[in-house]
Amino acid sequence: MKNWKKIISLSLVALMLAACNTVQGVGRDIEQVGDAIEDAAS
Repeated sequence: MKNWKKIISLSLVALMLAACNTVQGVGRDIEQVGDAIEDAAS
């Protein structure tokens, strides 16, 4: 039973780290789109 809990815990940590990287990447993409729109409007 203890091994099962460790596996679940490690899986959740890995998912959380992957989610952080994904959200950070989306933030960069949105920023680039905003910059492009700003440049086009100038």
